[in-house]
Amino acid sequence: MSVVGTQLFIKPMQPSASVSPGIQRRHTLPASEVRPLNAQDAISVFEIEREAFISVSGDCPLHLDEVRHFLTLCPEWSMGWFEEGRLVAFIIGSLWDQDRLTTEALTLHKPRGSTVHIHILAVHRTFRQQGKGPILMWRYLQHLRCLPSVRRAVLMCEDFLVPFYRKSGFKVLGRCAITVANLTFTEMWYPISGHAYMRRNSEAIRFPQHPLTLPLTKTDEHVDV
Repeated sequence: MSVVGTQLFIKPMQPSASVSPGIQRRHTLPASEVRPLNAQDAISVFEIEREAFISVSGDCPLHLDEVRHFLTLCPEWSMGWFEEGRLVAFIIGSLWDQDRLTTEALTLHKPRGSTVHIHILAVHRTFRQQGKGPILMWRYLQHLRCLPSVRRAVLMCEDFLVPFYRKSGFKVLGRCAITVANLTFTEMWYPISGHAYMRRNSEAIRFPQHPLTLPLTKTDEHVDV
């Protein structure tokens, strides 16, 4: 469930040799970076998620133990945006192997699946209305296009978020079979297959093995999560 420049990633600038050690220590963290999440990020993830969803839906898509579960089991399907070491936005995903989402998709990771289930996209409250949600989703989908095994991405969202995800290229599949308490959801999908050109040129946008700086970009989006 969920709430550009020509280069996706660029290497962080190294401090000049003439800079004093004290200044170097203050600038060891890139101003902005994107990387896969891990289990150590779980509490920061959950704090952002809880604040973003409890006031709107009354519950969290993923509880803390479920966040830890996915970030331990399949961290490579997550993406976190950090500014000066602070998590400001994130996506958590896993693989799924069926045409439509079922209740099992909320807790399972299917390593042989060709569908990426995006469980959640959330942005820290002090960084909303800055276009970070759309930017992070765009970068995540660019990453998926470089993976030959992935055929599509799916998510479930409340109806008021459908326009937000449409702007990112998602299409409506229909009503989701999953309900939570009295909440119902729309299931949406994004086609990944057929991007041979992107895969042949994936060196430019490959998901980094080490934290890299993220060029700062602003958008005119009015909806952010």
